[in-house]
Amino acid sequence: MTRATSITHVHTRPADTVTLAYDDRHRRRMAMVGDNGLEFLLDLPKATELRDGDDLLLDDGRHVRVRAAAEELMSATCNDAQHLVRTAWHVGNRHLPCEIHQDRLVLRFDHVIADMLEKLGCTVTRVNAPFNPEGGAYGHGRTHGHDHG
Repeated sequence: MTRATSITHVHTRPADTVTLAYDDRHRRRMAMVGDNGLEFLLDLPKATELRDGDDLLLDDGRHVRVRAAAEELMSATCNDAQHLVRTAWHVGNRHLPCEIHQDRLVLRFDHVIADMLEKLGCTVTRVNAPFNPEGGAYGHGRTHGHDHG
């Protein structure tokens, strides 16, 4: 089976694309099937955050482009910078993956969290889009990618 052993950023047409949700974009090794049927083995040296636009370099020289899948999300629009910071604190206190924008936060849709955000004064809107939350503070891509040992 063809293997993908590294990530690159090639600016040529890919052999295929693979569309993955956020939870499926942190991988090291797994069999994958591209959107157009190309079968390959993802075989990276370590678990890695696969980002939208990354190219998986195949051992035969071709590459497969990673696409972030649309997911059921919610956008919490804030009134001003102070409101955004206060709201982000509440979201972070719950250890929720979150995209941080200048005027809003984007999270996975959850009716309980949506209710909390509305009670904090946010305008919450459901959206269907790729999810690219903020990475971890320890340089490993995911919020809890650091070693607790």
